[in-house]
Amino acid sequence: MADDLFRYDLMVETALRGVVRDALRRAGEHGLPGNHHFYITFKTRAPGVNIPPYLVERYPDEMTIVLQFQFWDLEILEDQFSVTLSFNDVREPLTIPFEALSGFADPSVQFGLQFQQTANGDAPSGDDDPDGDSAPDDADTDEDDSAEEPGGTGEVVSLDQFRKKK
Repeated sequence: MADDLFRYDLMVETALRGVVRDALRRAGEHGLPGNHHFYITFKTRAPGVNIPPYLVERYPDEMTIVLQFQFWDLEILEDQFSVTLSFNDVREPLTIPFEALSGFADPSVQFGLQFQQTANGDAPSGDDDPDGDSAPDDADTDEDDSAEEPGGTGEVVSLDQFRKKK
């Protein structure tokens, strides 16, 4: 991209991360009403991410967490959030900067966001991403807030797999 003084693409990314921050704040203050639940995908090796080493080993690039029934100690700051989740019946604290997010969805209202990032978690330079590194892998979540399996193709995830069948 030519020397773009305004970098509207980065302004939009920042604003959309603010949507996630506000949704998490509301969930922290009022809980998740009705069928609301969040799928949050983030870069596990991005600066500021603090998760147990065995999770980084299992998910070396991206991980998707689910906030629905079992989450504790949700704290939202301006630049990051922390939450405690259960992995194999062990509660683990996670700290995730909003800059590390690559996706957010609330399937109960068919809402989703994807964030553009380079492989190291930085904001995009404005160039296209021919390798598809910015799209999250297919999520394979289960009921105890586990995450996706690594090694996806980098394709866009369809939220149909998360919707309830009628």
